[in-house]
Amino acid sequence: MEDNKLTRFKEHRDETQYRVYDEHARDGVAEFYYQNHIHQTVDFVKAKRAQWLPPSSKCEMSFWEAVNFLNTLVDDSDPDIDLSQLDHHLQTAEAMRQDGLPRWFVLAGFVHDMGKVLCLWDEPQYCVVGDTFPVGCRWSPKIVYSEFFRDNPDAKVPLYQTENGIYEPKCGLDNVLMSWGHDEYLSQVTRPYLPVEAQWVIRYHSFYSWHKEGEYKHLMNDTDVEKFHWVKKFNPYDLYSKKPVKPDWKKLQPYYQELVAEYFPEIIKW
Repeated sequence: MEDNKLTRFKEHRDETQYRVYDEHARDGVAEFYYQNHIHQTVDFVKAKRAQWLPPSSKCEMSFWEAVNFLNTLVDDSDPDIDLSQLDHHLQTAEAMRQDGLPRWFVLAGFVHDMGKVLCLWDEPQYCVVGDTFPVGCRWSPKIVYSEFFRDNPDAKVPLYQTENGIYEPKCGLDNVLMSWGHDEYLSQVTRPYLPVEAQWVIRYHSFYSWHKEGEYKHLMNDTDVEKFHWVKKFNPYDLYSKKPVKPDWKKLQPYYQELVAEYFPEIIKW
């Protein structure tokens, strides 16, 4: 199935043409990552976790109210496409459904970027979207635009520039402070409703220096290794399903309304 899937994706665009961070990237992508890389410090991440993570929820609204907001949002960090988040969710989930994957996995594809509702409360995109990475230890040179970290205040903290930094070797990724964004936020919001495998997909799908480049293995424990394959399996659907053509939401809406109702209550604490 994997070969057929990738062949189908390549009919639209070769996989090497995605995530190209050079002069051909959309306007503003490099500036976004500069702001992201200089702001994501240990203290910043701790402050954002205290501000946003449950039980300090900021509001209650339905899943579909959040979807309506996302339909107005374009991700400034994405070099590949400028459709709304709803369109991206549908492209991801429909590619997964076409391959006959489990319903919970298709749902993870449909909701994986819902944490970007943080922008609804005027959070700047540099602390909502983009690739994620550990803070409090040496930044991998394989993180996109890693050269921008030179202007991050944590670059002046010697402990943070060692391999393990503030962590113990093999401590497990659940014990690592990740750069703050929609991934961490949504994984916590959806924890009461989704299988743990779906939470892993949501929390780590933007951690490209780990699941694409193989970095930070020194922080992983056995549980990380066990769950890794779900994130790895998800990535091609998230990345290679992107097309410039909008999905037909009216046609697809009944299926996703039923799927969402299977797992989520009518009102969610955000």
